[in-house]
Amino acid sequence: MTLCSRYSPLLISTLISATLVGCSTPASEPQAYYQNAEALINLENQRVFHSAESPQQNAQLLDLIPDTNLEALIQTALSGNPSLQKTALSLAASRLSLTNEQADRLPQANLGLSASDSENNSGQFSANATIRWEIDLWARLADVQSAAEKNVVSEYELFRASQASLAANVMKNWLQLIADQRAINIEQQRLALLETNETLIIQRFRNGLGSLESLDEAKTSTSQSRADLAQYKEDLTHTLRALRLLLGDNQATQMAIPDQYPEVWLDLNKLPIQDLALRPDLRAAYLDIEAADYEVKVAYKDMLPSFDLSASLSDAGGNLRDALFVSPVWSLLGQLSAPLFQGGRLKANHEIAKLKMAQAYQDYRETLLFAVNEVENAIGQETVLGLRRQHIANALSSAESNRQQYERKYRSGIVELSDLISAQQVVFNLQAQLDTLQFQQLSNRIDLGLALGLGIAQP
Repeated sequence: MTLCSRYSPLLISTLISATLVGCSTPASEPQAYYQNAEALINLENQRVFHSAESPQQNAQLLDLIPDTNLEALIQTALSGNPSLQKTALSLAASRLSLTNEQADRLPQANLGLSASDSENNSGQFSANATIRWEIDLWARLADVQSAAEKNVVSEYELFRASQASLAANVMKNWLQLIADQRAINIEQQRLALLETNETLIIQRFRNGLGSLESLDEAKTSTSQSRADLAQYKEDLTHTLRALRLLLGDNQATQMAIPDQYPEVWLDLNKLPIQDLALRPDLRAAYLDIEAADYEVKVAYKDMLPSFDLSASLSDAGGNLRDALFVSPVWSLLGQLSAPLFQGGRLKANHEIAKLKMAQAYQDYRETLLFAVNEVENAIGQETVLGLRRQHIANALSSAESNRQQYERKYRSGIVELSDLISAQQVVFNLQAQLDTLQFQQLSNRIDLGLALGLGIAQP
């Protein structure tokens, strides 16, 4: 009677009972978590965007500022930033680690060869080959592999989020360079006018037409402008250093800074897809729920019986040739084992896995709340900055008209030079304020694009 026929009744009865145990798996909470997560994001999409039209492909973050020089800087950062490269290497290592889970589902084969010698006996050689295979009765190993795959995809989504964040920082630093240069230009114009006014006041003072107080005020304004100009130049250098740090190259050559702000496109009414689920961090959080679901299944199936099949082939001889399976001895072993008593460890692991899944769902909720908050803040800032720009632009127009009137009155001797200088200062202050608001609005639009899930096109 063969080995299989001898133990078949026992194996069959054990498998049947184990199958009944496996089929008695209680309905777990994963489906509820999935439904709750999808309901939450659908509700927030409708509340924030007030529409569900998403028939076209999503725009990319680089579409906001179609500039070839900026695109080249972003590509340099994506390939040279050390932090992003470290994240990419970690992702590559995680992908390679999937081989371990895939290998556990395949038969494992080993080959051994040994030799021994003693004083009274001749040399002895032995060889053996073994094959071991765990039969995945309950798809436990498949669940382990699926959990690992979900974790790797989650890491990939976080890598995409890092790419988008890096690109957004490069874009904002590039805009900051333009803002710093424009602040320098405005202050240089102010300083040139203040120096001209100071020279005129000195001449009038020497001719006995001015006062010492007016001269002191002119010198104070000129010195203050020089101090501000020195700070603006340092701000420009600081921003340039920060941009080089993002690029991953402190030796980067001096880059050309545009004179004007670029057009930043972002219109919520024309944006192809308005869906928070496009955000990589939300996708990663949802994948973490799926991975936790598989880990709950694995923890439960660890309490079920397992079946291992192993085969071995061995031989021995006085010389190496005879030991290489000339007349080998083979054996076949089927082993069915089930945990009986482990001090509650397996049940505790199952409960821990369920708690971790609940934790993953709460992480998803938290990520969604942060995402909605970022979108709403950016939309609110877009509205407020637009209104402020309009009001300051109107104020600048009035201040420019007022300055021209003061110039005409000064030439006619109706007003003092100090009154004209005050009107000129108001114009320069409003110009600087309007320029700052324009930078803030453009930078905020990049934040809004990032919050909406606009990312970097993947190769």
